[in-house]
Amino acid sequence: MLQIFCPHCAELRSEEEFHASGQAHIPRPLDPAACTDEQWGTYMFFRDNPRGIHHELWIHAAGCRQYFNATRDTVTYEIFETYKIGEKPQVTAKPAGAVPEAAAREE
Repeated sequence: MLQIFCPHCAELRSEEEFHASGQAHIPRPLDPAACTDEQWGTYMFFRDNPRGIHHELWIHAAGCRQYFNATRDTVTYEIFETYKIGEKPQVTAKPAGAVPEAAAREE
């Protein structure tokens, strides 16, 4: 079972307590009324779906109910870091010989 670190609770918890909520770092248009239908549709429905490193929005649904971001490898499902919304990710590419965050905390 996957263990995920909640940056708000500061605890390593079971994946069953969390839900992924899509791609992270998508800025909302400042003036939605000024957007064309195409621009609004792009904001609402189009997301990246990369193979490899991806920054995602997650919620600790069965815990503190706070949203946070996670950097995850979509191929191996490894989570390299979790961080609060508003913070910048430290991992932007899969490091050589990378150890997932949960495994590093268990050592």
